[in-house]
Amino acid sequence: MTRTPVNKTVLISGASVAGPALALLLHRYGFTPTVVERAAALRTGGYKVDIRGTAVEVCRRMGILDEIRAHSTGMTGGSYVDDQGRTVGELPAEIFGGRVEGDEEIMRGDLARILYERTRDDVEYVFGDSIAALDDDGDGVDVTFESGTRRRFDLVVGADGLHSNTRRLVFGAEERFKRYLGAYVSIFTAPNRLGLTRWETYHARPNKLISVYSTAGQGAGTAKNCFVFASAEELSYDHRDTGAQKRLLAGAFAGDGWEIPRLLADAADADDFYFDAISVIEMDRWSRGRVVLLGDAAHCASPASGQGTGLALSGAFVLAGELAAAHGDHRVAFEAYEREMRPGVELNQRFAKGFAKEMTLSSRRKIALRMFMVRTLPRTPWKNLIAKKIRDDIQKAAHAVPVREYGTAAGRPGPTVAA
Repeated sequence: MTRTPVNKTVLISGASVAGPALALLLHRYGFTPTVVERAAALRTGGYKVDIRGTAVEVCRRMGILDEIRAHSTGMTGGSYVDDQGRTVGELPAEIFGGRVEGDEEIMRGDLARILYERTRDDVEYVFGDSIAALDDDGDGVDVTFESGTRRRFDLVVGADGLHSNTRRLVFGAEERFKRYLGAYVSIFTAPNRLGLTRWETYHARPNKLISVYSTAGQGAGTAKNCFVFASAEELSYDHRDTGAQKRLLAGAFAGDGWEIPRLLADAADADDFYFDAISVIEMDRWSRGRVVLLGDAAHCASPASGQGTGLALSGAFVLAGELAAAHGDHRVAFEAYEREMRPGVELNQRFAKGFAKEMTLSSRRKIALRMFMVRTLPRTPWKNLIAKKIRDDIQKAAHAVPVREYGTAAGRPGPTVAA
């Protein structure tokens, strides 16, 4: 005989990937999720993200894998170019991305839209608002929103990213948990000035890396411009001040050649401009009382890991499953969620810390060596061994979170079967 879950009402802060994924799963288990998002509407910008390993199986169980595959980036490979724009070397997508059969790549905005469309008829979304205050009295959480609205929920989940407002309100200042990895990244949509088709072009300079790519699903004539630069010290700026961020980016690449001035000029008009430090979030615990953190809010593994989206999806699956298995008992569920997730998270964060240093090589000599390796790899007899080593390392990280069979713990069809 099944039991109706206690603690049924769940407020989720953040409508990117982790939040809607959790809402989808909780609804199927009989909970009543509400998602609040500071932005006035669903944010559909962003970069290409990988769905690998555990995350592929999670998406299959959620019933969204076929739709993800229908919106695949379709990337075929990438190339490095020198200061004169001459191709130095090319590599196929399976080496560039370390993917294996079954893995997928999709634009973050497309994934967010898929999750939102799957949940909007069953889940309450509140756009243009945010949590201003939380009062956990032990029996529930009284939430005051920036709009002035006050509501009470059984549980609160912070799925609001690296700069989590929920984490700040419940656990303290961001500086206590953020570990800066020595570089900044900016991504934005721009005209396809290099004429790319399902291809990525890289250009490396000392302490900098620029990439431009155009995917199968992007609008005609558009591309994504990505700029990465090293900085020994953290920069001081408001992470909501886009104008200041654009000025910082322009200053970091001022005077650089190749196509950089032309590509960088498009940042001024980009309405999906993204700029942030490459960082990880490290916390001793991801929950306090009736509040729990999910995805980047709990354990950001930085863009350097390539696993942020995968960990967000896996975390949503585990958290929803543990809440259902515990029939809503948050004390049991939150403990089990962290126990299941933490080893995989820590492995991915170690991977990110190592790879972050490789993104921006510090000298022209190191860049020349990298270009030599890219140019000669396709012709070397050991290319398959190198490709296998890259794939094995990435796949180990992608499979670091186990997939349990939560089944119908809440008395209704769970996410072990596609919906």
